[in-house]
Amino acid sequence: MEARINLFENEVAGKFVKRLIAASRPVEESTLPKATQELVKIRASQINGCGVCLDMHTKDAAHQGETALRLNLVAAWREATVYTEAERAALALAEEGTRLADTHHGVTDETWAEVRKHYDDEQIGALIVLVATINAWNRLNVIARNPAGDYEPGMWS
Repeated sequence: MEARINLFENEVAGKFVKRLIAASRPVEESTLPKATQELVKIRASQINGCGVCLDMHTKDAAHQGETALRLNLVAAWREATVYTEAERAALALAEEGTRLADTHHGVTDETWAEVRKHYDDEQIGALIVLVATINAWNRLNVIARNPAGDYEPGMWS
């Protein structure tokens, strides 16, 4: 499988992805736990069918010490007992923020209340930005049909 277009070599797309990388730095530098960041990226990428992002974020999470059990259960997080209440709130926000068109109500008040219970304002800002940016990355990669499987942890750092 070959990509339809190289996003980094295209003049317009290349400028955009460089800015998207820079726009992600405040989240990476925030106090939002790194494990939560990876779980959110993985769940949104599962929903959107983005192989490149699943490849990257599962490998990065494992490299950072995440267990195979927790990585394997992300898609079924509601039925899994291996996530904290805070992680569950973040995963719910990721799902509802990713499935905006499916639910027609955006993020529910119940999910928002759970997020507020577990995260401070800085972390909530990071979660919102994280959901938005991973969805942008998913769409770029799915549209360009970028192939997955070759990512090595840290190769884009």
